[in-house]
Amino acid sequence: MSERPLPTIYPETQFYWDGAKEGKLLLNACIPCGDKTFFPPRPFCPTCGSRDVTVTQASGKGRLYSYIINHLPAPGYEPPFTVAVVMLDEGVKMVANILECPADPKALSLDMPLEVTFEKRGDLSIPQFKPAGGAA
Repeated sequence: MSERPLPTIYPETQFYWDGAKEGKLLLNACIPCGDKTFFPPRPFCPTCGSRDVTVTQASGKGRLYSYIINHLPAPGYEPPFTVAVVMLDEGVKMVANILECPADPKALSLDMPLEVTFEKRGDLSIPQFKPAGGAA
């Protein structure tokens, strides 16, 4: 199996990847919007356009919002694998893989509780999700 691809890191997203290396899931929050969080990381609020944004640590907890089970080959991935949309407790949706859980509809139920886990890829840690409590 080939290596999984690495993300491109830009100055605007460096904080996110630095946090992941430390086991933290960091989000941006817009101060004029009442500290409303948003993702993906960027230097301005997608709602109001303000650049008055800050960085906040997410709880790392969320729920399975949607998913697909991919049966096609992809670089670095052994099919089947799960690609999910996770709704974080902070109200932000993220796309990630579900780890430590079979890629099987019998093991995946919408709204199931998830928690962040970090997958090492080279020098990076990639935020992914697994069933909360480690049970699938």
